[in-house]
Amino acid sequence: MITSPNILQAILQAEQKIRPYIRKTPLEYSHLLSKKTGSQVYLKLENLQCTGSFKVRGAMNALLSLPKEQCGTGVVAASSGNHGIAVAFGLNTLNINGTIFVPEHTSSAKLAAISKYGVYTRFWSTDCLETEMYARSYAEQNDILYLSPYNNVHVVAGQGTIGVELCQQLKHIDIVLVALGGGGMISGIAEYLKTVFPHAEVIGCSPINSPVMAKSVQAGQILEMESLPTLSDGTAGGIEKHTITFPLCQRLVDDYILVSEDEIRHAMRLFIETHHMLIEGAAGVPLAALLKMPERFKEKTVVIILCGANISLETLKTILN
Repeated sequence: MITSPNILQAILQAEQKIRPYIRKTPLEYSHLLSKKTGSQVYLKLENLQCTGSFKVRGAMNALLSLPKEQCGTGVVAASSGNHGIAVAFGLNTLNINGTIFVPEHTSSAKLAAISKYGVYTRFWSTDCLETEMYARSYAEQNDILYLSPYNNVHVVAGQGTIGVELCQQLKHIDIVLVALGGGGMISGIAEYLKTVFPHAEVIGCSPINSPVMAKSVQAGQILEMESLPTLSDGTAGGIEKHTITFPLCQRLVDDYILVSEDEIRHAMRLFIETHHMLIEGAAGVPLAALLKMPERFKEKTVVIILCGANISLETLKTILN
């Protein structure tokens, strides 16, 4: 595993590399959520990021870090959607070839977003981890670089630039709530954030239907678990064994909160109705965690990472109805 100082250095390098290609997203104070919880709630609007998700940070950093000879060969990626969109955006922007494998149940909105960049897409399996493992095997067999959505130092460092921005945007942070899937975003944010605010808590938020990383950290080893359907498709599925994010989550994440599908749905609807912006299921998870345990956050300065907005019309209808 890469050591902490090296990750910090990689995050700072990523901040310089990707800045021309991404947005410094707004940090918005939420009067409604602050009043509801008795805390000071700020929303990091990664739902307004290029490609509609934070994932573009890690994907662009990884692609910009490729050696020149690898750029000619191209890359292979696997994704339930947002990582695929981000990689497709990066490949198109940097004129690099690539193939993206997606699970068969991938959101139609996310598939459409990938296809507009003209990157070749292939379906494999209905489980995110199985899709990842096949894509990695395909890459090895064809001597092509596999670009993991989380198990990659450059990806973690790219996501860590969210932490850099937060520390520029707020003078004090008590708690950050982050949707947790493979752990790339939460690891990167926490690694940088805790150097500026060492007493800040970073809390991983997952759907009850797919809490793989949270349960794995609790068990002390990466577990093989069946994931049930969830609105939070961006965090769903298993995680690779030996991923660099597992020990990072063990060391850096202070607590875990699990939320139900009804709680996610309610949080998404409340946000869409009152803040007049779209968010996807994964972004609804930390919102649901805040609303589930308001006493946990009372009189604290809380940041919620709204990680994406790529929601299909079909799913949006179920939320609003």
